[in-house]
Formats: sequence, structure tokens, C-alpha cells
Amino acid sequence: MNSLAAQNFKISIQIQPSLQCFLLPSSPPKFLKIHHKPQNPITLKFCPIQAASNHKNITSTSQEKEEEEDDGIPIEHVKTLVKFKSRHNYIRVLQVSRRADHPLAGSRLLLLDAPGNIHSISFLFKSITNAYYDVLATLPPILPPGPLGILGFGAGSAAKLILEIYPQGVIRGYELDPAVVSVGREYFGLSKVEKQYPDRLFIYISNALNASVKDGYSGLIVDLFCKGCLIPELQNADTWQKLKGKLRKGGRIMVNVGGSCVEPEDIRKDGKVIMEETLEAMNKVFPGEVFVLNLGNKKQEDSTVALAGGLPGLEKWRMSLPKPLRFYVDMWKKYGG
Repeated sequence: MNSLAAQNFKISIQIQPSLQCFLLPSSPPKFLKIHHKPQNPITLKFCPIQAASNHKNITSTSQEKEEEEDDGIPIEHVKTLVKFKSRHNYIRVLQVSRRADHPLAGSRLLLLDAPGNIHSISFLFKSITNAYYDVLATLPPILPPGPLGILGFGAGSAAKLILEIYPQGVIRGYELDPAVVSVGREYFGLSKVEKQYPDRLFIYISNALNASVKDGYSGLIVDLFCKGCLIPELQNADTWQKLKGKLRKGGRIMVNVGGSCVEPEDIRKDGKVIMEETLEAMNKVFPGEVFVLNLGNKKQEDSTVALAGGLPGLEKWRMSLPKPLRFYVDMWKKYGG
């Protein structure tokens, strides 16, 4: 960040489709500008902007005008708790004050990668995130008995929600970066969750694609990103064949496949193209059994969760979920259909 300090940057935090946040540094920065869109995934973008003195002769786009009209959060309500580089990630944790008049009030956000894609979100007094983690938490009721594997554990947002909703489930989480798990324990209440569920939550520091358990997993949640992209192995059908082989009979896989809302570090890459390549690879292994749920604006800021293994009976699935999560059941569409 030091190399960027001399430039005028607009920092855009986007929880697609739930929130978009714009931090407008001046001297000193005063305002975090955010507009709310219900139920979106999460990214943070660093976008160069021209100095204010050059804005007079620029015609604003409709999106810029919309942003200007939105309410914001004073910058004193947003605090960086920690930032550092680990072997695998550039890690930042943000705290939004409970005094802020905004849906993110009281939240902590885990940002990874140079573009600042958000990988975990936590609220002090609630577990529902209004982001894609809530969709991932709808998976357990449609699985056979057995452990659930989370490949790409992060700070444990999805695991925490699942453990609180379902009293019997066992989770085995896999995370490559030990620093991410350490941050989860210190800043996202993961230590408390581990103490509360010592016989139901097991975390492993390892390559998630090598995860295995005796007799297989009842299901898998896959949330594997590196440098702002889905890892390249997920665009290979052989990877999905191996993951399918880790499932028990009747098992399913739910995947955060990202989309245009995810910003890669490499500007030559496109999150939406990578999403489509991943879905194609999944469909080769689960032909006709891949379904997608789009959380964002399909034209601009789409974000997608995929389900492999076919849809269950929707009404039974819906009634097995807490009321705040039931509406997701009706949002699934067959891939390619």
C-alpha cells in the first residue's frame, strides 16, 4: 500500500448484491460511502480516480450519480484492526462501528488478496450475514449423514452459521494459510466456536484438494480462491471427478464460483469467464445435475453459487431451513437450462 499512498484512490467495498462501499480518501479521509442492495457477495476494489479539481468538466455516469446520492458512513466508524502479508495472502481486517447507521454496523470483514476480496464476515450479535455464506448454510439438510467438508475455510463464517443452525452436524474445515485461521481465532470468534463445539469442528492446515475422510463426506462446500480468482484446478473436470469420489452416496457439493463481482489480481483475467469455465468442468462430471443461484445483478455485478448433485424436493428443503434462509430455495436454476 505504501506505493499507492501518493495517489488519489477510491476504495470500493462491494458485498454483492448486499452492499457497496466507497472510501474516498482526501486529506484526511472523512467518508465511507455505501449503498445497500439486498443479499449480495463481497469484494473490495481499489479504483484510481482523478483529483477533485479535475472533476468539473467530467460528465458523471448514471452509476456515479447513484453513488453520489447514497448515504455513507463517516470514516471514524471504520477501523483497520490489522494488516500484514502472510506467505499466501495480503490480509486485512476491518471493523465497522456499531454506531454506524448501516447494515454493516458491528461487522468485521476479512480482506484477502491485493484487490481486497472479502473472504469472511462476522457480526457480534447475529450469525446471518446477508451474503453468500447464508446460501452455503442451506446445504446440510439435503445431505446424507456424515461429516461436511469445507474446502477453503477462511475465518469460519459459513462453519459458524452451520454449527449454530444444525445441532448434529460435524464439520471438517481445510485452509491452506495458517495466518488466515489465526486471524479467524483472534478477530472473528473462531476460538470461541472451537471451544463451544470441540466434537463437531475440526480444522486442518493443508491443501484442501487433498482432503479425505474415512467413508467419505456427506457433502462438500468449496470456496477456493487465490490471488482474487477461483483456483485453476477448478476449471479442470478431473478435479471435480476426484471431489465427487470423496462423497458418500447421495452427497452433494456447493461451490462459490464467484463471477464478475470477484476482482483478480491479474487484470488480464476475468472473474466471469473463470466462473463459466468452472461450471463447464463441473457439468462434465455432474451432467444435468448442476444448478446455479445468482446473487447479484447479472449484467454488472453477478455472483454465483453452484450446486452439484441435483436438486432435492424443494418444499421439504425449504421447511428444513430457518425462515431467513428459506427464500434461497426458490432461486436455483438449472445450469445451461
